[in-house]
Amino acid sequence: MLPEGNFYFTWECKAIGKPRPTYKWLKNAQLLTSEGRIHVEAGRLTISRISLSDSGMYQCVADNEHGALYASAELKVVASPPDFTRRPVKKSTVIQRGGEVVLECRPHASPRAAISWWRGGELLKDSKRRTIAEDGTLRITNISKSDAGRFTCVARNQFGTSSSTGTLMVKEPTKIIIPPLSLDATVGQSLVLPCEVSADSSLSPVFKWFFNGKAIDFNRQEHFEMIGGGFAGDLMVRNIQLKHSGKYVCMVHTEVDTVSAAADLIVRGPPGAPEGLLVTDTTDTTVQLSWGSGPDNHSPVTMYMVQARTPFSIGWQTVRTVPDSVPGQMMHATVKDLNPWVDYEFRVLAINSVGVGEPSTPSKQIRTKAAVPKVAPVNVSGGGGARGELVITWEPVPEEQQSGEDFGYVVAFRLLGSSTWIQTVLVSPDASRYIYRNDSIAPLSQFEVKVGVYNGMGEGRFSRVVRVFSAEEEPSEAPARVWARAVSASDIEVYWEPIPPGSSSEKIIAYEVLFWEKGSRQSEAERVRITNTTALLTGLKGSTVYLISVRAQNSAGLGPCSPALNVTTKKPPPSQPPGNIEWNLTNSKIFLNWEHVKAMENESEVTGYKVVYRQNWHGRTTILETNKTSVELHIPSGEDYLIEIKALTRGGDGASSGPIRIPKMSSLNSKGCVRPVPVKTCCFMMLFVFSMFIL
Repeated sequence: MLPEGNFYFTWECKAIGKPRPTYKWLKNAQLLTSEGRIHVEAGRLTISRISLSDSGMYQCVADNEHGALYASAELKVVASPPDFTRRPVKKSTVIQRGGEVVLECRPHASPRAAISWWRGGELLKDSKRRTIAEDGTLRITNISKSDAGRFTCVARNQFGTSSSTGTLMVKEPTKIIIPPLSLDATVGQSLVLPCEVSADSSLSPVFKWFFNGKAIDFNRQEHFEMIGGGFAGDLMVRNIQLKHSGKYVCMVHTEVDTVSAAADLIVRGPPGAPEGLLVTDTTDTTVQLSWGSGPDNHSPVTMYMVQARTPFSIGWQTVRTVPDSVPGQMMHATVKDLNPWVDYEFRVLAINSVGVGEPSTPSKQIRTKAAVPKVAPVNVSGGGGARGELVITWEPVPEEQQSGEDFGYVVAFRLLGSSTWIQTVLVSPDASRYIYRNDSIAPLSQFEVKVGVYNGMGEGRFSRVVRVFSAEEEPSEAPARVWARAVSASDIEVYWEPIPPGSSSEKIIAYEVLFWEKGSRQSEAERVRITNTTALLTGLKGSTVYLISVRAQNSAGLGPCSPALNVTTKKPPPSQPPGNIEWNLTNSKIFLNWEHVKAMENESEVTGYKVVYRQNWHGRTTILETNKTSVELHIPSGEDYLIEIKALTRGGDGASSGPIRIPKMSSLNSKGCVRPVPVKTCCFMMLFVFSMFIL
């Protein structure tokens, strides 16, 4: 253990070994070399001007090729001159004007050193703003710009003197000149909370925002954005929601100080859902509702709206209440004008100056009590039917308006001028039609008709009385001037004059055309219903005599038939298609030739030919008619064509030649033929023609 000061210290380490060992010294496991106050020579360590920093664990290491030996010792220095090596005065201290600074002076010295402070060449003493504590700490209050400069701490004891110097810089204090203000906002709005400061121009303020005590992470908060820059760090809040209500703090930090300002944001939104909805006091048309208020979201509830839904409604519908408008302070209402015997659910919505809030949880489903039906059938009418019938129709009462079980209808009617009502009961709630049959009813007799309702609670109202005609009688006359002509071997056109209006009391709604082959019975006739005065009969046999008759129809039925006409269909067209077809393609022209078709005795004479052609299978079809057995077609080059040829007769189109494919040949010339030979041979001939041309 040695005192610190102008002393030197020597340690010597000797070891015996063969070959002779070499030596090295370690301090605190670090290798020592000859440098400055330390001198290492063989096994001798010398330290001059011992100081506190020389304290530590020392080791001498002697080694040769056979191994190493260690010898350890601890050196403690118990007295030393002042030393600022470990704890110098802070090199630079920045403080705001008007603040307070504490400069520490804590050298190591043994014994304790006497401390003095200097500013430049001026020795500092205690004053009103400046004090030096017993431990050497310098405290300066109410800092001004003039206090800036270099401050030196000087420490002395009997072993020596040492000093350490630091610089004090004085900056203007940071102030928030535009602080955030407490605001009210509405859900969905966007706003800016300002935060602008004045600070020393050499400082760079850093802005941070806190919401309800937690720092805002702008990278994870989509609603928040800090805008501005430099000495402004405003907070933008976008699409404000109720959860954004609370305290916002703008904190500004500089190198010398930290300042903050706070503001409260109140977000007003539509009210929350009412709670605890109860349904009581159910009658046939009313219920009593009560509920508790939900959160008003910083805007008082001004009124409540009641809605209901049933199995028959489309979603929720607003219902009428007592009072008509339920004020925000009232937590109960009577719902009125409900339908009896219907299942209802209810909900309540609160309204404030911001808007309509969320609905309450729906109530349990309740059923109103049954009552006598209050709704009568509508759209009561009738008419038509067969002779001797009175047909009465109406629109059924919807299920939600039937008011109870065992619902049905009461149909009442009487002949116009009679005082006695005839009534019948229909037990089906879905009934919409009633037919009264009595052969003694004259056609188109006028009746007064009304339809009422009933259910298990009693009879309800009748509809208003309407007048309905009984069925008319069937048409009494047949259509006049019926004539017909054969159009082809399979078609006949039939014409007649309509029965003129006013010729009878009947209203003609259609005509029926009957046709049958001569020799068969009329009861086997085929029938076609027509609403005008022309009919085309198709699918008939050729060279066949048909009998044709027409009769009128009204709501009561069919009238008498007109006298039967004899019409003979034309001979059928030839069954033999055009043959020996040859074609020649030159650039954009196709020349076609074929043999004339000879009709047999029982076939219609050929009057011409029909040439049908189109591009490929799906192109637009073009038809050309000619009375010759050849034709020239002008078509674009470079496309495949399909061609058919048919004979034309008064009995219709004859058999088709079948599709003939003309392949595209660009600008080359080509020929082809189709003959009545087996398919394989025809294909061979076609290939041969093409091969010859190409060669």
